Amino acid sequence: MAKPVSEVSMRKLLLVGISTFALGAGTVALAEAARRAPKAETYRMLELFGDVLATVEQQYVVPVDDKKLIQAAIDGMLTSLDPHSGYLDNENFDDMRDQTRGEYGGLGLVVTTEDGAVKVVSPMDGTPAGRAGIQAGDYITAIDGQSVVGLPLNDAVKQMRGAVGSIITLTIAREKQTPFQVKLTREVIDVKSVTAKVEGDYGYIRIASFDEKTGRETRDAVRDLKTKLPKMKGLVLDLRNNPGGLVDSAVDVASAFLDGGEVVSQRGRDSKDIQRYNARPNGDLIRGVPMVVIVNNGSASASEIVAGALKDRERASIVGLTSFGKGSVQTVIPLRGGVDGALKLTTARYFTPSGQSIQKTGIIPELEVARSKEEAQLVADSATQFSEASFKNALDAEEGKARLAPHAPAEIPPEGFDIKKDDFQLNRALDVLKTGGVQQAIALRPQQKLAMATPKFTPGQPAAGASPATAAPPAVTVAPAKPAAAPAPAPAKK
Repeated sequence: MAKPVSEVSMRKLLLVGISTFALGAGTVALAEAARRAPKAETYRMLELFGDVLATVEQQYVVPVDDKKLIQAAIDGMLTSLDPHSGYLDNENFDDMRDQTRGEYGGLGLVVTTEDGAVKVVSPMDGTPAGRAGIQAGDYITAIDGQSVVGLPLNDAVKQMRGAVGSIITLTIAREKQTPFQVKLTREVIDVKSVTAKVEGDYGYIRIASFDEKTGRETRDAVRDLKTKLPKMKGLVLDLRNNPGGLVDSAVDVASAFLDGGEVVSQRGRDSKDIQRYNARPNGDLIRGVPMVVIVNNGSASASEIVAGALKDRERASIVGLTSFGKGSVQTVIPLRGGVDGALKLTTARYFTPSGQSIQKTGIIPELEVARSKEEAQLVADSATQFSEASFKNALDAEEGKARLAPHAPAEIPPEGFDIKKDDFQLNRALDVLKTGGVQQAIALRPQQKLAMATPKFTPGQPAAGASPATAAPPAVTVAPAKPAAAPAPAPAKK
């Protein structure tokens, strides 16, 4: 006897329901397994690390210090992320805090490591290194005759520090020069980050770095200039070779020339994680007096924040060379209250008030001027680039943006200009103030541009005397050309 239709339908529905439940449970189980898989792989790799550590401890040719090995492993993990993240042991954590306070012992060098070599980011004004003529981009290959190539950066820095009054000899490798030695006497580095002077009817302020005292020193410098120049016609703010420092200090400095409004924003991994820094209301100490900011490829981090804010807010014109392009934020995270040192971890990117990322691209001047013909040649040569974009593991730039490719700067000093006695970039900054704008300053004098070397043969055509098999290949356009190497800068965000 046939079963009622309703009973058959009920059974089918029940079976379908059970199948659906089983399928759903299986999907949940698969999803849970997939979720756990990465963790399982992490635990496996941690076990592998333990095996490697044990093997090194038992079989390495000399006894090893487990603590140093683990610290090196932590630092290697962090530095693989980007050029500015890293591990600070107790001693280096203390050193970093001394730097941000603006008082510490040493030579006055900001250095980084590049392919195992110690590279100078910038010498600090008024320090042994600055007075000795050490330049940004120089390599330190030996200390007191002992090679530091391949030595961890922290160890090289420790060797450069020592008793005040003691002498140290650095071996310097500089582009297109024979390596040479420089003798320096160690000093207590108590850097005054701000200096000022009068240039005719115009004020000039130089900021060498951004530490805890920079904002106050800037305000003091402005007040001193106003006393000396009650009718000041303009102000030049010099941020060349300023490696940066504390973001709070950068905002403090920008506040001295802006009446409220945004200075910079930083954005983390989450698109909603945006932190904005604003200038103080009614903070402009010179009440709208025209300004020019001078930057170059040694201007990084906090100095780019100030230059970008004053440019975007149409408070100042920018003169010089494209800045370094360090647009990332490092947060110092103490471990166990600092007992185990600290992490210096990249946690966000900087953006100017117009929403432009600084990362890799830097701040582009409205009037591009090289300080010397030699500096112009470095900017034009792809092999001597000096910027954030040169790092192999630098964070990506803003989508669709790229740093300017190597090129001849728009202006170089005229023939016969004495770069040891005069400052061409400063002269051109003053021209902008005197004439009332960048275009007027350009019209003031004929521009002299670096003459690029003429190729001896046309790319894609055989050179004289060459057979077709050895001819140069057709030219390939790559934009932008990626340089070879660069520095890491600036003390981390406070």
